[in-house]
Amino acid sequence: MKKLFYLFLLTISTMSIGQTMKNTGLTTPVVQVKPKEMKIHDHARVDNYYWLNERENAEVINYLKAENTYLDAVMAPVKPFQEQLFQEMKGRIKEKDESVPVKDGNYFYYAKFIEGGEYPLYCRKKGDLTAPEEILLDGNKLGKGKAYFNVGGYEISDNEEIMAYGVDTISRRNYTVRFKDLKTGKLFKDQIKNTEGGSYAWAADNKTLFYIVRDQQTLLGYQVWRHVLGTDVKTDVLIYEEKDNQYYMGLYRMKSKKYIAIGCDHNGVASEYHLLEASNPTGEFKIFSPRERGHEYNIEHFQDKFYVRTNLNNALNFKLMEVKEDHSSDKSQWKELIAHRKDVYLEGIEVFKNHLVVQEKNQGLTQIRIINQTTKAEHYLNFGEPAYDANIGANPDFETAVLRYGYTSLTTPSSTFDYNMNTKAKELKKQQTVLGGFDKNNYVSERVFVSVRDGAKVPVSIVYRKGTNLDGTAPLLQYAYGSYGSSTDATFSSVRLSLLDRGFVYAIAHIRGGQEMGREWYDHGKMFNKKNSFYDFIDCSEFLIKNKYCSPTKLFALGGSAGGLLMGAIINIKPELYRGVVAAVPFVDVVTTMLDETIPLTTGEFEEWGNPKNKDAYEYMLSYSPYDNIEKKAYPNMLVTTGLHDSQVQYFEPAKWVAKLRTMKTDNNLLLMHVNMEAGHGGASGRFASLKEVAMEYAFIIDLAEMIK
Repeated sequence: MKKLFYLFLLTISTMSIGQTMKNTGLTTPVVQVKPKEMKIHDHARVDNYYWLNERENAEVINYLKAENTYLDAVMAPVKPFQEQLFQEMKGRIKEKDESVPVKDGNYFYYAKFIEGGEYPLYCRKKGDLTAPEEILLDGNKLGKGKAYFNVGGYEISDNEEIMAYGVDTISRRNYTVRFKDLKTGKLFKDQIKNTEGGSYAWAADNKTLFYIVRDQQTLLGYQVWRHVLGTDVKTDVLIYEEKDNQYYMGLYRMKSKKYIAIGCDHNGVASEYHLLEASNPTGEFKIFSPRERGHEYNIEHFQDKFYVRTNLNNALNFKLMEVKEDHSSDKSQWKELIAHRKDVYLEGIEVFKNHLVVQEKNQGLTQIRIINQTTKAEHYLNFGEPAYDANIGANPDFETAVLRYGYTSLTTPSSTFDYNMNTKAKELKKQQTVLGGFDKNNYVSERVFVSVRDGAKVPVSIVYRKGTNLDGTAPLLQYAYGSYGSSTDATFSSVRLSLLDRGFVYAIAHIRGGQEMGREWYDHGKMFNKKNSFYDFIDCSEFLIKNKYCSPTKLFALGGSAGGLLMGAIINIKPELYRGVVAAVPFVDVVTTMLDETIPLTTGEFEEWGNPKNKDAYEYMLSYSPYDNIEKKAYPNMLVTTGLHDSQVQYFEPAKWVAKLRTMKTDNNLLLMHVNMEAGHGGASGRFASLKEVAMEYAFIIDLAEMIK
């Protein structure tokens, strides 16, 4: 690193932390120490910065602003380069663009961007694609003048004349539902606040909407209500209330349109569905199969039966069954269609009149399997690359023989295909346009397996530009997530080219805690196995160094949210491995957060991390919690990001973490924090505004790699 690091060394050598930097006038942010003792299980912890959770406290806000001021001042020498990166990233994006239309009912629906627009326009055409365009929502007009704006899904009534959609302008994921008359273009007076975005379902009468309300303390969806268009929201009827706050809720209209479904999921422990025929909106929801600890399932309706994806009878990787509508709750009537397989994870299905499409994970890669419902003949799609991601797309039509699916890889931009399941012919409908002379043939992707310390083999997806020296001199950015069973697939990123074209190698470590290698992969990276995620990442880092994918002095790490916890853990365990770390919206104060059931999302995650009210869970979580394990030692250069309105990882976790690191670390490395004062967990909402934050992170990394020219 040159400019930025030199500035920091120059100033740090003349002063101690907290004093004015004599050569620049900079002051490192100072946080007042206010000790708070917390006792449980005959063990006491002292948190000097607990008080930073006082969101309305002016002293807290001033501290967050001071961190931003400090970051801006320290990074001032690389500000021109950061702007160059932003323009570079923006320049690869086709500003005037639109999605592939999807036919649903009598209309083709799609979203598009106009030149200079931050937000999409949601549109449709009736009958065929030559018909006049109808703009349903103009995101640029709705978001104009707002610091944050997001449309949280929309639903069209059966008569195709009314649109219900949710809008969030704070970034707390509290969506206000509005209704639009698509014949006149006018909005109804009805407004429903604090709803779960995207969880809306119309009844068949074109006037009744079901929606989920969020508890404003926990920010969990916990109630389903029924609203009749044109009536006072105060007269809405409570349909269902989830009493167990460890369950997450969803609400949707099934593909067959016959049923409205309420889904309740206990984070890898149990599932339950409640169904109501859409033609009977004032009727009672009925349970499909009652919740049982250890039984997870999903359902899809077709004709007179349900398909059931289930882990019944120890089917760890799930199997597929079917049952007649009238016998759903009687498991003895469930008929097995696809048996459980130890080495293949059944992710999901898509049902058509003549075909059943199955999405699976095998050896960390997605496979799409086509089964003819009549002949039972089957085949798999061939994707032909070593590391990629494929997924079943939007397929609302039962009658068609054409499957819409998406495909991307580390070198192939996001692509949408239509595949004829009878003839096996495929048609590329659209591929993401990457401007600026991009040629996929200039890049190489690899997939390797790393044998980690306990013998597990962890897949790593790697990409770099042709000509990059793999002789142990290249800089490398390593990414991972590794929680909640969320698989991190090998997808394309146009912004990543700003690293690759400068000689960086990029690697995704598919560590345990994700679900790339099946359900067991997830189970071995959660609860009392959580440390496997951290050691997997570190062992992959050492493999990449040993095999000369990177320089041992130019290895960087990136992770966000639960992946930010990963970052916090690896720098406590082996800080000397990494030249720099970017921790985005990091979940780092694990024990304190999981002990506080008033914090949003806490109770729903006991089965992911453990409940620290139990002594064994407390002791295990305490042994790795990044905040609790900060020591007096040298740490890597670090950039930490957060959002004041974050509803998933509250801003005070990274703020406390940074404050404590400042007092404990013994090095002269950078420690910077960026607080987006107007956004939440996902950062800025506009498609270009969000690039500014990525450009900041990349400028930080590239400068540390001493590659700014």
